[in-house]
Amino acid sequence: MSTVLSVNKRETGHRSTLTQLRKGGAIPAVIYGYKLDSTPISISAKEFRQFVQKNGRNGVIPVELDGERVNVVVSEVQKCTLKDEVNHVDFLAINMTEELEVDVAVTLTGESVGVSEGGILMQPNLEVKIKVKPTDIPETLEIDITKLAIGESIMVADIRNQVDFDIVNEDDHILATIMAPTVSAEDEEVEESVEA
Repeated sequence: MSTVLSVNKRETGHRSTLTQLRKGGAIPAVIYGYKLDSTPISISAKEFRQFVQKNGRNGVIPVELDGERVNVVVSEVQKCTLKDEVNHVDFLAINMTEELEVDVAVTLTGESVGVSEGGILMQPNLEVKIKVKPTDIPETLEIDITKLAIGESIMVADIRNQVDFDIVNEDDHILATIMAPTVSAEDEEVEESVEA
């Protein structure tokens, strides 16, 4: 297991206090969940960034809180869209022996037959919700789209039996689809003039 992330309890309250924390290189956060009341904390922005780069967004993070080690996962990250900086993090304290529900990113791999024929790849859902033990959380769910033709889709039902965990989403949750190319009015005019 990786190094323990140090956290500090913080006072809740004024926006100026939170701004001061962020200016000092810390991120306001909260821990709640298994055997814990909701506890406001702050963490080092640099340490958090390094941990996520090394272990991924879905990794189990051991933290030290009041002298006790607590295993947590990132539940939610709020970012400042302008600066791409983390404004706030929600950590969920977990029981390592119990399954939990987490959102995992869907990564499409391969070059689709439909795209090579001029189709347009659409990914309407970027994540799936899975139920899994904390030690088995994948960083991403890879889906091979090589055989996907124009007009076809890959749904949760198509991959449910190919993974080692339960997918919570419904069977008709679309993960990838290849749309037929749209013909613009200009293209139609060109085709007509060629035919004439």
